[in-house]
Amino acid sequence: MTSQTLTDSPTALDSLPYLDPELPIAARVSDLLDRMTVEEKVGQMLQLDARDDLEDHVLRRHVGSILHTSPERILQAADLTSRTRLRIPLLVGEDCIHGHSFWPGATIYPTQLGMAATWDAELVEKVARATAIEVAATGIHWTFSPVLCIARDLRWGRIGETFGEDPFLIGELASAMVRGYQGSGLSDRTAILATAKHFAGYSETQGGRDASEADISRRKLRSWFLPPFERVAREGCRTFMLGYQTTDGVPITVNDWLLSDVLRGEWGYTGTLITDWDNVGRMVWEQHVQPDYTHASAAAVTAGNDMVMNTPGFFEGALDAVARGLLTEDAFDVAVARILTLKFELGLFEDPRLPDEDADAVVGSAAHAGLNLETARRSLVLLENDGLLPLDAAAPLKVAVVGPLADDAQTQLGDWAGGSGQAGWLDGQPREMITTVLDGLSGVGGWSVTHARGADILTLEDDPRGAKFPDGQPRPAVVVPAAPDETLIAEAVAAAAASDVVVAVVGDRIELVGEGRSTATLELVGGQNAMLDALIATGKPVVVVLLASKPLVMPASVSKAAAVIWAANPGMQGGRALAELVTGAIEPSGRLPISFARHVGQQPTYYNQIRGQHGDRYADLTQSPAWAFGEGLSYSTVAYSDLTLSSADLGVDDTIVGTVTVANTGSRPVRETVQVYVRDAVTSVSWTDKELKTYRQVDLAPGESRRVDLELPVADCTIVDAAGIRRVEPGGFALLVGPSSRDEVLLSAGFTVS
Repeated sequence: MTSQTLTDSPTALDSLPYLDPELPIAARVSDLLDRMTVEEKVGQMLQLDARDDLEDHVLRRHVGSILHTSPERILQAADLTSRTRLRIPLLVGEDCIHGHSFWPGATIYPTQLGMAATWDAELVEKVARATAIEVAATGIHWTFSPVLCIARDLRWGRIGETFGEDPFLIGELASAMVRGYQGSGLSDRTAILATAKHFAGYSETQGGRDASEADISRRKLRSWFLPPFERVAREGCRTFMLGYQTTDGVPITVNDWLLSDVLRGEWGYTGTLITDWDNVGRMVWEQHVQPDYTHASAAAVTAGNDMVMNTPGFFEGALDAVARGLLTEDAFDVAVARILTLKFELGLFEDPRLPDEDADAVVGSAAHAGLNLETARRSLVLLENDGLLPLDAAAPLKVAVVGPLADDAQTQLGDWAGGSGQAGWLDGQPREMITTVLDGLSGVGGWSVTHARGADILTLEDDPRGAKFPDGQPRPAVVVPAAPDETLIAEAVAAAAASDVVVAVVGDRIELVGEGRSTATLELVGGQNAMLDALIATGKPVVVVLLASKPLVMPASVSKAAAVIWAANPGMQGGRALAELVTGAIEPSGRLPISFARHVGQQPTYYNQIRGQHGDRYADLTQSPAWAFGEGLSYSTVAYSDLTLSSADLGVDDTIVGTVTVANTGSRPVRETVQVYVRDAVTSVSWTDKELKTYRQVDLAPGESRRVDLELPVADCTIVDAAGIRRVEPGGFALLVGPSSRDEVLLSAGFTVS
């Protein structure tokens, strides 16, 4: 017990200071902390699965937060809370990643990687704001989003959850998403807590394997992995989630350098830290760096964790740590104060923000569907086009729509979307809300559309190690690639032979995507390659639609396809957006936030790699990506010329001011993403050859030419030196401007920093 004996009855609580909304929040937190027992403090640090025993969670463990809820469970939990001694409201969290993921009828947008292809921070902020409105209406206060991990090895199963491979673009889009979630402030009833995850370096995996040891130096962390997190920390993201992995042998959960020295110390972060799922338990049963839950709980508290996600044994472990002298009774106070502060700022003591009675009028609204369609349109990337596209919607075309994903509604939504398996209470989103590629193309007025599946992708087998992990969580089934089916291929070829144009929709399925679902290869799985080979061999023009969570390797035959479109799990409106793109009702404007490999042996393929390797190819294959970061075609052509700088001699406190002429040299309107990179000519330590520093999106009418202004602070032209200090080094630089990261399309203007 704390030093204060408590005899307050629930009816006598109303007069207590912590329930007085007129008092400053700090005073209310202090008063409530003084009244709490050590058991209640430990409980406040726990977030447990609402699908389990809610009564035990709330009444025995005094839990501070729940996740994986339904309206019924939220109301039940609130009723249980009203029966507790201090009636401390619950924080309700959920994985609302690209929409209200596990709510039937919610608006499901393109995945983060799809949103990143828009290169449009304002649009991403609107998506997050709309998502927050839906989430808040259903009684949920906290989303575990956005993901700030940097995509590196494409075999990693969580590539689709990222904003791609570039730290600057990640920072731009993640900051926008945080602003959208948190709105004008937590007192706004439509605001929800944003979570920056997974801090830090989680994506730097071994062999692409999820949650494996991140073999990464502190300098490398400071150079690329930490800057997006630092940005959102300083801009007010209220919570950070800690990654599963270890770095230099130390689990992030107890990594004192990252949590104390950098996050809390250098950055002055005062927000709330939450572990990922069972991080504390994993130190015992998976990583084997703690002997038992008592020591693991003590280590987690000492390291500065605030909320412990789904390690039920933390409650008994932390109390035992106090009994054994590993922790003092006041060791929990700082963490509990942060959690209580969030609850007071959200106003939960006055209004627990239970599900709205009219939530159905908000969730999946027409306005949000319109925003979803616009986001899907902007997310599509035209990678190849021999001139076939756009097709004439009014022409009497016969179109064969083939492929295993042409009419797979739930797969189109991607991970964290209802049918993706994390929520046992939801098999998928309502089919009538989803427009598949087949749906979209079948709705084109002048066309006659036929459909053939053409191939299967996979079947599943039980994992021979058992159905569950040691902590009781389900173990993913083992994927068995489907063999090419000659009957299915023959049906697809027959459909192609009878058509004018073939649209082949291929990609990956949810069983190949997500936590614990990294892949050893990047090739299309199952009979898809054989199907594509056969379709392209017919000689009919083939439009390949890659509906995939991440970049995949296309078979050699695709080099003869008429067009290639990447649709990174484009959400509920993806099929409609795709049909609009194919028919020219919209202009292609998506640009790659990530590079495509030609073969899996190229990993990693990101554009801003360190200078110094011998040569630019393997002995047997090229190192050049199939499609590079920043690339994407339009239905028009764009020319860059006359890059000039107002001054080429600059100081560290100056701003680089330049202009470039961007001309639409074609016959259709275009939205061009003007990309600005910087190259530091000679550096004191090895560094990347170029880095994205800013970009501008410009709308140009056919034949229009415009001088585009470019500004960049010299202070942004930094490296991280051998001592781990980020600074601008004097010397020669180049400003590189163009339509993608490829050297051959970039204009260059030199400048010197003195």
